[in-house]
Amino acid sequence: MMYALYLSAYHERKFWFSNRQELEREITFQGDSAIYYSYYKDMLKAPSFERGVYELTHNNNTVSLKTINAVQQMSLYPELIASVLYQATGSNEIIEPVYFYIGIVFGLQGIYVAALFVTSWLMSGTWLAGMLTVSWFIINRVDTTRIENSIPLRENWALPYFACQVAALTGYLKSNLNTYGERFCYLLMSASTYTFMMMWEYSHYLLFLQAISLFLLDSFSLERSDKVHEVYKIYIFSLFLGYLLQFENSALLVSPLLSLVVALMLVKCLQLNAKKETLVAKIMKVINFYLVCTLTVTLNIVMKIFVPHEENGHMLKFLEVKFGLNMTKNFTLNWLLCQKSLQAPSQEFFLRLTQSSLLPFYILVLIICFLSMMQVIFRRNNGKSLKETVTLEDGRIGERPEIIYHVIHTILLGSLAMVIEGLKYLWTPYVCMLAASGVCSSELWMTLFKWLRLRTIHPVLLALILSMAVPTIIGLSLWKEFFPRLMTELTELQEFYDPDTVELMTWIKRQAPVAAVFAGSPQLMGVIKLCTGWMVTSLPLYNDEDLLKRNENIYQIYSKRSAEDVYKILTSYKANYLIVEDAICNEVGTMRGCRVKDLLDIANGHVVYEEGDRLTYSKYGRFCHEVKINYSPYVNYFTRVYWNRSYFVYKINTVISFQS
Repeated sequence: MMYALYLSAYHERKFWFSNRQELEREITFQGDSAIYYSYYKDMLKAPSFERGVYELTHNNNTVSLKTINAVQQMSLYPELIASVLYQATGSNEIIEPVYFYIGIVFGLQGIYVAALFVTSWLMSGTWLAGMLTVSWFIINRVDTTRIENSIPLRENWALPYFACQVAALTGYLKSNLNTYGERFCYLLMSASTYTFMMMWEYSHYLLFLQAISLFLLDSFSLERSDKVHEVYKIYIFSLFLGYLLQFENSALLVSPLLSLVVALMLVKCLQLNAKKETLVAKIMKVINFYLVCTLTVTLNIVMKIFVPHEENGHMLKFLEVKFGLNMTKNFTLNWLLCQKSLQAPSQEFFLRLTQSSLLPFYILVLIICFLSMMQVIFRRNNGKSLKETVTLEDGRIGERPEIIYHVIHTILLGSLAMVIEGLKYLWTPYVCMLAASGVCSSELWMTLFKWLRLRTIHPVLLALILSMAVPTIIGLSLWKEFFPRLMTELTELQEFYDPDTVELMTWIKRQAPVAAVFAGSPQLMGVIKLCTGWMVTSLPLYNDEDLLKRNENIYQIYSKRSAEDVYKILTSYKANYLIVEDAICNEVGTMRGCRVKDLLDIANGHVVYEEGDRLTYSKYGRFCHEVKINYSPYVNYFTRVYWNRSYFVYKINTVISFQS
């Protein structure tokens, strides 16, 4: 609750939210966040819930010439739930819709850190680890969450449920859990897995990584196979229930998660019993491992052949270019490559984690746990059985299945985060959790002392002292350095001031016809859809091939194309108004070759890489510059009807009159 209240207070101070008009509040939702919140508004305006759902699933008033199932395509289940709760609880008489909406998201973030707190506590056995986890999470929130700038993002709704699932899984994997505790963890894990899958379209990829971690845990015989296979059953149940309730979402049937789990189930059925630790048993393990890998790939290929689905071809091409396997001049792919969130992490990211002492302690804990895990695997392969209960004196933290799972999982997530910076928001929270649980665990220090063969001081006593002293010292240093900064953030009154966008939205609502269709950058179109409700030609969504193609075509207003070419593109989407943004037209990019106009020139053949990025011949000037001069042929196709410092609005002429 404290963290949720902190987020609410920080959001208020950052945007001066309570002192703004509704239009100014809505402008704070940018890009795809604006689209999600606009559908929440639509649900509240609908005469009934059923009618609202029908209009969203047969939506033809968002994107011109296109009817979409917005609930399925944009995973709008959070907005459906929020609208139902708002009306069913009678909150419409107490609180404004926007406060109710962001309040739910902030509340979920509170659940998020609470789940991390519990997970760390379960792993270390002390609440100190939970406190340290939350402290690191909040201090490094620039790298742990995107809640500050993009509240309605799907991950902000979904990741709290995944954190609950991980907490339940951690408890479920513990060796000394009683029957009632095991049953509670199983039920919580089932509910949170399904909810997580419903909230986020990419959830099954994250669960796929989790399934790989459990598969490796089972392969090394470090956990009871029946427990791991019960988790696999939860995956299958959630996938098929999600498939049915997400309008027969074929993406779940062709997901690698389903292929892996089915392969694991088949291999378990085919598995031959052999005496443990014999040569035959070891050979069978290798064969089973090979069968799982080959069956997973084969099943996934077969499913993609027989199940009709929308192939994310642009994502595969993006990965090819990202890893240097291909070259392209395609605008969309190059634009994606230029996005900061899709590039490798910057040095500043590692510097921030180091300054808060998180990264050094994480590396220390990871190395000790990983080496202990490898030691246990080596002992197993040599025929030595694991102890039923590991005591503190044994110094074998690597024998605990929940620790092994988290080590494997954080390595997998970290490997991806080292390639794509946007994935750090999945990895860094678990870095906080693993580092905190490690330094607060007397078992970890005892494991280290066993290796060092410490004899001068009793190792158990020293391990207990360090497990309390180290987190206390870290906590005090964090308090001294970062607590004043957090308090300063809450006392400083910031201001989000964008009068040009407010003026533009006001003009559209007052002057533009209700049936008008607007064209412009996808980010601006999302804000127009939210603030005015008018139809647009494109949306800031990147999971649909048609929308990506639309975005590329509309962006041609910033290229060196003729007025006639741009006019034909815009009229093909039935656009009535064109909005040119000065910030894009006159963009001065910090990264060479990543400005929108640069990418368009490359895609249109106006830049030659081999000749030192020298401009090739183009008989047309840049459209966004030329259209402002008001000379023929531009005035024949476009009539300027509104402008301010940032935006120029042109009416697209239906009857073309050529002037001399």
